[in-house]
Amino acid sequence: MVVSVVGKVGRPGLVTLPEGARVADALRAAGGPLPDADLGTLNLARKLGDGEQLPVGLPAADPAAQAPTKIDINTATEAQLVQLPGVGPATAQRIVQWRSKHGRFQRIEQLREISGIGDAKFAGLKDLVHA
Repeated sequence: MVVSVVGKVGRPGLVTLPEGARVADALRAAGGPLPDADLGTLNLARKLGDGEQLPVGLPAADPAAQAPTKIDINTATEAQLVQLPGVGPATAQRIVQWRSKHGRFQRIEQLREISGIGDAKFAGLKDLVHA
């Protein structure tokens, strides 16, 4: 898989990592964090997904000025998924299990294949996620 590492690292840019790689692996592959990089906001143990961008030591954007971003259902963790309206721990776990069994979501409509996501719940999610 390929991850874009940006910010305060020795060699920012694209790094190629094996499936299941973690944030710490991407940091090493990008030359490690620079001395002034604040790693406090990074979960070094988090698994990464293909095509993800990993910002290192960059100031957080002002949430009020930032447009809402959609969650990528192919890379989101269970913790990220439960932030969506109507998605609890059990549904988040089923989404991750679906990915493990079937691979990447090709269309967000495939969420309807998951037990517990009916028409009403999908209607509330479709504008908040992308595949």
